[in-house]
Amino acid sequence: MPRHVLAGTRGAIAVRERSGPRPRYTALLVHGYGEHGGRYAELADVLAGHGAAVFAPDHTGHGRSAGERVVIEDFEDVVDDVHRAAELARSAHPGLPTVMIGHSMGGLIAARYAQRHGDGLTALVLSGPVIGLWELPGRLLAQREIPDVAVGPAALSRDPAVGAAYAADPLVWHGPMKRPTLEAFARTLETVAEEGDVRPLPVLWLHGDDDRLVPPAGSRVGVERLTAGTHTERIYPGARHEVFQETNRAEVFADVTRFLDAALPPRDRPRTS
Repeated sequence: MPRHVLAGTRGAIAVRERSGPRPRYTALLVHGYGEHGGRYAELADVLAGHGAAVFAPDHTGHGRSAGERVVIEDFEDVVDDVHRAAELARSAHPGLPTVMIGHSMGGLIAARYAQRHGDGLTALVLSGPVIGLWELPGRLLAQREIPDVAVGPAALSRDPAVGAAYAADPLVWHGPMKRPTLEAFARTLETVAEEGDVRPLPVLWLHGDDDRLVPPAGSRVGVERLTAGTHTERIYPGARHEVFQETNRAEVFADVTRFLDAALPPRDRPRTS
């Protein structure tokens, strides 16, 4: 995939691009904690085949972007960086509608982005989003030292190849969470809860019902508040945290493209500039 480098709020931000020959919309992929945009290559291929020009930034402290590993002091800065990636996409493909897909921590970032810049979006997809009631930050912050417990690969997907690739990926963070990032999570969960809903933006919520990293019951509270209950949802029996990497991912991809078809302008509508 082509790569771009943007000046972010706290250093250089790496952005991957995957585009088909005649895109009809742009898609921003907003990745989760400790990982990077390159883990979404299969989803990017699906979206490109569906007509998207896909842009996937690595957040500060993640992947190929600058910054101390997995340190995010303020998620508002990350929203600003994602907005720069959206502007890059729009300058490369002017006049096209934009959709955003956020996974896990990326769901929190995407939700906040929609609150701040929702008038520039045509649709929002949240996958296993850290939104609503998520107990982990408070539980870890209450301890004198953050325990050195990494994400267990088996929690990601029923497909063992996904966990193996995650464990072997040098761009994935395999150490403990860091206090500034946990504090930023806690603040931003409160901010998103307080800043109101994003209606009339169409929102699709995807979640595995066996997600033990971000339990769906806690996310439901946040999603329903964010959308005032107007969202579409797909809860997949037996699926774990990463539904885009799950054994039923073909079903998940079909749900996403079907939702986007309903939200996007008709395919035969002329492109504007």
